[in-house]
Amino acid sequence: MEQPDEQTIDHFWYMRPVFFVADIQRAIEFYVDQLGFKKKWHEADGKGTVCQVDRGSCEIILCQDATRDDRSRVFLELSRAAVDQLLKEVAERSIPTKRSWWGYEVLQIDDPDGNELLVCLENLL
Repeated sequence: MEQPDEQTIDHFWYMRPVFFVADIQRAIEFYVDQLGFKKKWHEADGKGTVCQVDRGSCEIILCQDATRDDRSRVFLELSRAAVDQLLKEVAERSIPTKRSWWGYEVLQIDDPDGNELLVCLENLL
């Protein structure tokens, strides 16, 4: 079987993580009001249990589902200016964070449901 050329890209993969939440409105408030995301869409004209929030090129689907209590994690790599802006915003809004290690030094932000945003603090874009 012939191996594909590693330089040839046959497909574009578009990915959005799904974070399961207990209360969709609480989750939207956290991501929009605290972390500065924008609500891109919300099913059932804003009354549903699934929506998407975006900031920059980071898109996260929030899903209220009482049968799911598992949690997710996303690893973000940002530019120095974006990290500086985020650090300023979390300080101004008193958003709880902690420094952690996940292959790199990271700033960890936990949403109200325990989903983790790990922001890389080394080798910035």
